Amino acid sequence: MKVGLFFGTFNPIHIGHLIIANYMAEFSDLEEIWFVITPQSPFKQKKSMLSNHHRLAIANIAVDDYQKLKTSDIEFKLPQPNYTINTLIHIEEKYPEHQFCLIMGEDNLKGFHKWKNYETIVQNYELYVYPRISDGTTDSQFLNHPKVHRVAAPIVEISSTFIRKSIKNNKNIQPMLPEKVWNYIDEMNFYKA
Repeated sequence: MKVGLFFGTFNPIHIGHLIIANYMAEFSDLEEIWFVITPQSPFKQKKSMLSNHHRLAIANIAVDDYQKLKTSDIEFKLPQPNYTINTLIHIEEKYPEHQFCLIMGEDNLKGFHKWKNYETIVQNYELYVYPRISDGTTDSQFLNHPKVHRVAAPIVEISSTFIRKSIKNNKNIQPMLPEKVWNYIDEMNFYKA
C-alpha cells in the first residue's frame, strides 16, 4: 500500500488539513494518508501547545469518518529532537509492507535542502507537494525532480495559530473545524486561556 505521511503538530487539526489529506487520498495514487503527530519538544515548551495525547485524540476524532485517513503517534516513541529521516527509517521497519511518501506544502519544499539528510530522503522517497500562497518565488531545485509530484490540491489558508488565537478571543470559528473536533475542544476548554 502506498501511504502519504503528513507531518505536523496539528495543534489543532482543522478542515484545511483534512481537505489536503482527503484530496491526496482521492486524487493522487496515494491509498492512505497518515497524520504523523509531531511531539512537543521538551526544549520548546509552549503554553498554547496541547499535550501529545490530546492532539492525537483530537486528530483521531477528526479522521474517524474518513476510511483513507489515519493517525500515527510513531514519533512519540522516538528520541528527541527527532528528524524526518529517522521517522522514515523507523516507520519502514515497523510497516515493511507499505511504501511511504512525504506530503508537504510548497513553502516547505523551498527549505527542504536544509533538512537533515534531505538527499537521502529525495533519493528514496517520493514527495507529494501541495500549493500554498507564497511570495511568488517558486524556484526550488526540487520542482522538476522525478520524485517530486505537485498535486493541485485546493489552497486552504487556515492555520492552527489563527484557530487558537480566535478561540482565546472568544470568536466563533466552528466552520473551520470538524463538528466533533469543535465539540471536543469546546468541552475541554482548550485554547481559551
